[in-house]
Amino acid sequence: MSNKLKPRSHVLTDGRNRAAARAMLKGIGFTDDDLARPIIGIANTWIETMPCNFHLRALAARVKEGVRQAGGTPMEFNTVSVSDGVTMGTEGMKGSLISREVIADSIELMGRSYLFDAMITLVGCDKTIPGAAMGLIRLNIPSLILYGGSIMPGKYRGEEVTIRHVFEAIGAAAAGKISDADLKELEDVACPGPGACGGQYTANTMATVMEFIGLAPMQTASVPAVDERKNAVAIQCGKLIMDVLERDLKPRDILSREAFENAVVSVATTGGSTNAVLHLLAMAREANIPFTIDDIDAISARTPLYVDLMPGGQYTAVEVDRAGGIGVIARRMVEGGFAHSTAMTVTGATLADAASVAVETPGQDVIHPLDKPIKPFGGLMILRGNLAEEGGVIKVASNNIPAHRGPARVFNSEEEAMSAVTEGRIQPGDVLVIRYEGPRGGPGMREMLGVTAAVVGAGLGESVALITDGRFSGATRGIMVGHVAPEAARGGLLALLEDGDEIVIDLNAKRVDTTVPEAVLAERRARWQPPVPRYTHGVFARYAALVSSASEGAILRTPDFE
Repeated sequence: MSNKLKPRSHVLTDGRNRAAARAMLKGIGFTDDDLARPIIGIANTWIETMPCNFHLRALAARVKEGVRQAGGTPMEFNTVSVSDGVTMGTEGMKGSLISREVIADSIELMGRSYLFDAMITLVGCDKTIPGAAMGLIRLNIPSLILYGGSIMPGKYRGEEVTIRHVFEAIGAAAAGKISDADLKELEDVACPGPGACGGQYTANTMATVMEFIGLAPMQTASVPAVDERKNAVAIQCGKLIMDVLERDLKPRDILSREAFENAVVSVATTGGSTNAVLHLLAMAREANIPFTIDDIDAISARTPLYVDLMPGGQYTAVEVDRAGGIGVIARRMVEGGFAHSTAMTVTGATLADAASVAVETPGQDVIHPLDKPIKPFGGLMILRGNLAEEGGVIKVASNNIPAHRGPARVFNSEEEAMSAVTEGRIQPGDVLVIRYEGPRGGPGMREMLGVTAAVVGAGLGESVALITDGRFSGATRGIMVGHVAPEAARGGLLALLEDGDEIVIDLNAKRVDTTVPEAVLAERRARWQPPVPRYTHGVFARYAALVSSASEGAILRTPDFE
């Protein structure tokens, strides 16, 4: 085998001096013929703590089958994954965003250590997708991403349901709108098997992003997790990586400015998760592409909402597959002039050519025609104002309320706010302020689906607003402003708010402000003291010390070099 197809691994496997390495690899079954072939790293995020990634062990076997058929030798390794849904509302949720960095680090570490010639990453739950992308961008070797697929919707009394419905039902039960028996019945059927959360929540949003940005082959992500076609997709990806290696196509060859703009278009037109803002900013930083939250806002503002998906719409991600797949969405965006048609994808085809093979299902109404957008603008909006000088993010796909004005109800943790909601202490018109939950303050910027869903479940979704320096789940809906920066732990204005302060959210002006006079705020700032760090050692402490603002993607800084 020529060094052209073993540009890195030959250093590990070839020559007299590598006899000891070969001996160890032969001890676990590799042969001389195996080691003479290109070595393909299979980065698996399988874990037995959630449905999202539970099936990836079996899927990896199919990927490896495809690699071998195409002449490569696969070597599988594992990384971590933290389930947002399982850990939501607990201290464990602080590990979710932190896991993105650990996933990226572990993929980079394994790639640099074992000198893989190319790599495939298998992803599922939210942070595994951007984490995998970030690791691959750092390595910049021929690679691609394979998404494990969406869970099927559950069936509850004849209606399709997802995990979001369970979170909202918790609030409804607390408000006496349903019984605990009703909640238990829903709990038992909401997640019928493996796969990532079923709406256009963060996992399906980022899976869509990966096809639009070009790192995942078109029409692979939308095939559901339990669909038999997923095995064929996995074998196809295993074969494809050998072609990508032959062409020496690397992530940074694909990730142009236009590719990132296409990614935002995919989030905007599908009403996708606000978490995409953080992840795209982080990926752009890894790829050294200048990209800001203001760029994201401008692209979303000019991209109509065309895809009718939960949480704002009526369909799950499975219906995208039945409608013809993500390729149909991409073709709409190309034909409408919203996406860059000539952007490169991992198959070597342009976005337009990759999308052209998608076959739209006649009569489908998930992906609207170009002349019938759901809304004339996309699902994301960036707000500024004295409470968010660096920006805050709101999902507007499902929100038809242009403004909210009300008194602040200030909480220093998610748990405090959740208790207030479930105990009936929040009134119509209130603005919940949850602070010290940002990247540094949390640390880890917990998602607030428990609180936001409880607000909706209690019947307050259209009369109560929430602002936080933490994050929201992709399943969140309502008047919810997250990622507020600067965060409270860095001295942002959120830290100075008191109960009763008037908060004004104005979507037409794209602002979030308090009307408290500057002189009063100055007096409060003089008395304010930064909070004592919640962790003083270990991974959470290191993260808090190194993490940047949410407006920069909550990336980790390397102070000695930047």
